[in-house]
Amino acid sequence: MEQKLLVYNTLTRKKEVFEPLHAPHVGMYVCGPTVYGDGHLGHARPAITFDILFRYLTHLGYKVRYVRNITDVGHLENDADEGEDKIAKKARLEQLEPMEVVQYYVNRYHKAMDALNVLSPSIEPHASGHIIEQIEAVKGILKAGYAYESNGSVYFDVEKYNKDYDYGILSHRNIEEMLNTTRELDGQEEKRSRVDFALWKKAAPEHIMRWPSPWSDGFPGWHIECSTMSIKYLGKEFDIHGGGLDLMFPHHECEIAQNTAMEKHQVVRYWMHNNMITIGGQKMGKSLGNFITLDEFFTGSHKMLVQAYSPMTIRFFILQAHYRSTVDFSNEALQAAEKSLERLYDAYARIEKIPVSATSSVDVKNIRNKCYEALNDDLNSAIVIAHLCEAGTTINSASAGNITLNQEDINELKEVFDIFLFGILGIRNDAIGANSGNNEAFGKAVDLLLEIRQKAKENKDWATSDQIRNELAKAGFEIKDGKDGAEWKLK
Repeated sequence: MEQKLLVYNTLTRKKEVFEPLHAPHVGMYVCGPTVYGDGHLGHARPAITFDILFRYLTHLGYKVRYVRNITDVGHLENDADEGEDKIAKKARLEQLEPMEVVQYYVNRYHKAMDALNVLSPSIEPHASGHIIEQIEAVKGILKAGYAYESNGSVYFDVEKYNKDYDYGILSHRNIEEMLNTTRELDGQEEKRSRVDFALWKKAAPEHIMRWPSPWSDGFPGWHIECSTMSIKYLGKEFDIHGGGLDLMFPHHECEIAQNTAMEKHQVVRYWMHNNMITIGGQKMGKSLGNFITLDEFFTGSHKMLVQAYSPMTIRFFILQAHYRSTVDFSNEALQAAEKSLERLYDAYARIEKIPVSATSSVDVKNIRNKCYEALNDDLNSAIVIAHLCEAGTTINSASAGNITLNQEDINELKEVFDIFLFGILGIRNDAIGANSGNNEAFGKAVDLLLEIRQKAKENKDWATSDQIRNELAKAGFEIKDGKDGAEWKLK
């Protein structure tokens, strides 16, 4: 069955059939982290969202070049052209070299991504490793007439660009509104207009991270790095650019302006944005100080957490909502996600134990198609999970003897889980444990105890039966009695 994928293009504000420029090759660029602190739940969401897209495109047979950058220079404190470089500030406070800060947090970011089962990108370029290319890009924009030098810095001339093209095409903002809502900034007199943004900044004497350029010893603007690296690795026109919704303006809007100024055409065909993680309705972010790091989730060490949550619980929690919907953090929501995932793990573990019948009393063949339909409708992971829960209910009913399944249908249910839950949704199949037979000796020991308990029950030796059940419960096992015997799982 050929799959027709629809994706929501932020540029056009509608779902569009995904048609790559050079099928079967797909080029995808996603904005990665600014590495001056530990990754939090807000960082996990774009990583997981575009991991799903990466996995699904690969599943469909595309050869994907996935580029996700590391911002290690040029991102100033206020996401504009004022304040200190975020990494340089961290380095000064910690009395470290800036690249020491970068390496430490890049390592921690990778560790967190591995825990969340996020696949590595094809290329992970660092902004600091592409200074020469960024200088050349600035030269190109200057030559095109859409930038100007001022006191050793170079700024993009937004108003001039807007006369020839459309600044605000992505965010649907206009120049007049921006001029009215943009405050005057201290030290920004060198700009011709408040809406202009830096392509190159002259470094102040105390600024640590600096490179020589035709204009000054300085550093690149935040926006030029992504334009430069995406074009370098994906070409002057490529398929997908992704990132968090909070990057749509100004970052991605500025990218479009830079790209168009350099290439005279739109570079990106599909702009895709995941929505935000919120706490009490407010965006989670470092700048707001209301974030919980991923490591704190995994250890349960943050004061807002009532327990530790496994990386797969975090991943499942994020996937329970469509990527364009907001997700509000709460312990209750995470605990519900934990229980739902556990039920899916339990169902999968029971597949091998389903009694094989000659015929099936239910039809399971449509579940696969419904999962594909959900993914093809702009990666609706929430609906995929709903269909997997439906499959889980069918497995549990068959295991209990309430319905019958033939071998073909049992195999189909297993494949559905393998393809969608473990493959495309990327839930790691490592929490099934002994129930799945992975730890055979462990499983056999518990099964033996349950056999002894069953014989005790048959002999009406209730004291022994209760003792085995109670001791297993104390040891962390949950025992469920059924008409075909007892089942167990770890709590």
